Amino acid sequence: MTKTAPRVALLDYGSGNLRSAHRALERVGAPVELTSDPRVATEAEALVVPGVGAFAACMKGLEAVKGPRIIGERLAGGRPVLGICVGMQVMFERGTEFSDGEHEDSPGAPGCGEWPGVVEKLDAPVLPHMGWNTVEAPANTVLFAGMPADERFYFVHSYGVQRWEMEPSDHLRAPDVTWAEHGTRFIAAVENGPLSATQFHPEKSGDAGLQLLENWIRSVA
Repeated sequence: MTKTAPRVALLDYGSGNLRSAHRALERVGAPVELTSDPRVATEAEALVVPGVGAFAACMKGLEAVKGPRIIGERLAGGRPVLGICVGMQVMFERGTEFSDGEHEDSPGAPGCGEWPGVVEKLDAPVLPHMGWNTVEAPANTVLFAGMPADERFYFVHSYGVQRWEMEPSDHLRAPDVTWAEHGTRFIAAVENGPLSATQFHPEKSGDAGLQLLENWIRSVA
């Protein structure tokens, strides 16, 4: 990475898993600031939103640091955001996973609503989906540039988005949606203008994950 790598804010909202993300971003040459300060997170050249745990719990933590507002303001200004794992899931309208044991057939917990769609339990014989898996990335993707088609990434989740529901537009470039499969197909990554996200953990995916982070940092720079 060049000396002009963008300053990255790593949003600290109590989701955990911050150390490995911080270390991985530094390894690809990005100056990283761990912060829960809305001003710093809004004004940074790039923002990473991690996520570990249940959807509703992560949203509660995000709301406590004004996360939805930070994300919305950044995207309105075209400033890059990368969501990871539950940090991707909360970009959708709602999630059916609750940390308090409520029924999954309830309306669900609201997300940030940057994309339409619902985070639902995977229909798979073994949950959680934990371990290495391949993905189906579209052509000309930025995040997966330079990687072989059979590259593997590390997943830890039981819920995912199983349908892409954003309506196509004649005026905007269609998002690049990457898929994976565990019992059923689910969205593994999305690239949509300044907003990118991965269901898997690039910071735990070895050299492939570092390459993805470097690709993202380079696109920001």
